[in-house]
Amino acid sequence: GGGITGLVKAFRQERPEAHVRAVDFAPDAPADEIAAQLIAETLADPVTPESGYLGGLRWGVALAPRPWPESEAQPLPLGPEALSVITGAAGSIVSAIVSHLVQAAGRPPGRFLLLDLAPPPGADDPDLERLTADRDGLKRDLFARLQASGERATPALVERELARIERQRAAADLMRAIAAAGGSTTYHQVDLRDGEAVAAALATAREHGRVDLLLHAAGVEISRLLPDKPAAEYDLVFDVKADGWRNLEAGIGPATLGTAIVFSSIAGRFGNGGQTDYSAANDLLAKLMAELPRRHPGARGVALDWTGWEGIGMASRGSIPKLLTEAGIDLLPAPLGIAWVARELTSGDAAEVVVAGGLGQMLADGDLLAPEAAARWLENAPGPLAGRIERFGLHDGLTVSAELDPARQPFLGDHRIDDTPVLPGVMGIEAFAEASRLPLPGWHLEAIEEVAFLAPFKFYRDEPRRVTVRVRYRGLGDRLAADCELAGSRLLPGQEEPVWTRHFRGRAVWRREAPAPEQGAPPPAPEGPVISRGAIYRVFFHGPAYQVLAAAWTAGEGLVGRFAGALPPNHEPATLATVTPPRLLELCFQAAGIEELAREGRFGLPYRIDRLR
Repeated sequence: GGGITGLVKAFRQERPEAHVRAVDFAPDAPADEIAAQLIAETLADPVTPESGYLGGLRWGVALAPRPWPESEAQPLPLGPEALSVITGAAGSIVSAIVSHLVQAAGRPPGRFLLLDLAPPPGADDPDLERLTADRDGLKRDLFARLQASGERATPALVERELARIERQRAAADLMRAIAAAGGSTTYHQVDLRDGEAVAAALATAREHGRVDLLLHAAGVEISRLLPDKPAAEYDLVFDVKADGWRNLEAGIGPATLGTAIVFSSIAGRFGNGGQTDYSAANDLLAKLMAELPRRHPGARGVALDWTGWEGIGMASRGSIPKLLTEAGIDLLPAPLGIAWVARELTSGDAAEVVVAGGLGQMLADGDLLAPEAAARWLENAPGPLAGRIERFGLHDGLTVSAELDPARQPFLGDHRIDDTPVLPGVMGIEAFAEASRLPLPGWHLEAIEEVAFLAPFKFYRDEPRRVTVRVRYRGLGDRLAADCELAGSRLLPGQEEPVWTRHFRGRAVWRREAPAPEQGAPPPAPEGPVISRGAIYRVFFHGPAYQVLAAAWTAGEGLVGRFAGALPPNHEPATLATVTPPRLLELCFQAAGIEELAREGRFGLPYRIDRLR
């Protein structure tokens, strides 16, 4: 499928006036269902370039920022007994990255099979040293050599010859770096499209029985719009990556595979005009990495979708940096990119990673949701914090906002710290639930997880403020995870633009069936002193609507809080139902606050919740 989706995304860039997309269906989907969904795809949502239907839901592919996993870093898959296969080994970026890897390993890195179409570097070629020591003089000599050979010497021919020498130098530098780290290399000049030649080059890997690292970085890029692109050119660009991978996988035979990394491109993830072949090949590799563990149990596959590099690689030449900058695409600083692969090998856990800064027009998209649909969602799932739908974007997800007024909402007027209304954390959780359920009629909230209260949301001078919730959805087995964040903006003195602050974050988990009710044991009756409601709220800041504790007492090593009845309304209009029980959760928070005050002698506010069911 990746070969199709990559081509479609690139062709879509070439034909913006046309409705172009790839649609994926389950193998057993009924024909009439497929037909109906294909017709629906042509009638709405001009934004999504690739969509799929699974489990009764329509899915898209979006970009979302992810922090590095917090788990302990693993060692690099390099060592005295390791064997690594590197394609595109004469590329300047590959040379720099692998040189960094062998240095970072901190021990002899093992054996390396280096594959490239370029011939092996000559040990005594003086041009390799002159490339950095006397580049201008070398260019003059190349010009003279071309003239002496009878060719018409042009700047383009000189640059092509210079590029050949650069590849030789990159390969030589890599071989020296591996040797200096205590490893060994075997260089194979091979066309990756030639399956027999690749198999011969990988004979050592088959004999060894294991490939610890397979880095497929070879590639060719020739930009030309699809109607003008010869079939042979398309095949060349596509086959070096796609057939190259197939031949590598076949070439290692029964050998165990540890980690495979393929070098892809933002052109594969987002498509790019003039690069249908390159986009198709890269997206195919990304899809193959996602399913690699199925073909090689225990292996990890990852596709790195690189942006253009600054000062090194194909995108650093000619007018390309200027064109990328004009399109709002940041170039990747070389030191950051060089170190990225080592970090990915030791700490990463994703099958596809976009390595980029700003992506400009590549991330530009419209609203997936028509105004009528947005109004219908709000009508079907009203709530005190679901005021309006701002947009539903492919990459930034669903954005919902509500203007809240402390003079109108009891949960603000009765929740003041130093006389400033502060949004209760429990109502932030309610906002996550209300926003994330909008596109999910009939689904049930199973849990709220990994809630972090990052900064208080204050209503200065008792003035109304707009609360904004952003939701990104992803699959979680047979459930849906909605990653949420609650933010607000303020225009600060001396600032021309509002400053946005992320106040809360968390995840809502939804399921089709209602969770089975759970009933716990009743709390123990008090055996000692009981803290009265009056005593509690002489200390706590909460007003009547949030004076949820009727009493509290110790029980073993914990504390029991009894819920107060007949509380004033939590919100207005009071007839709007909430998804969660905010004040029951507030009961837990306040009981924990009493326990901390008694144990530590200090006031505490909620900081995080691991899981709320």
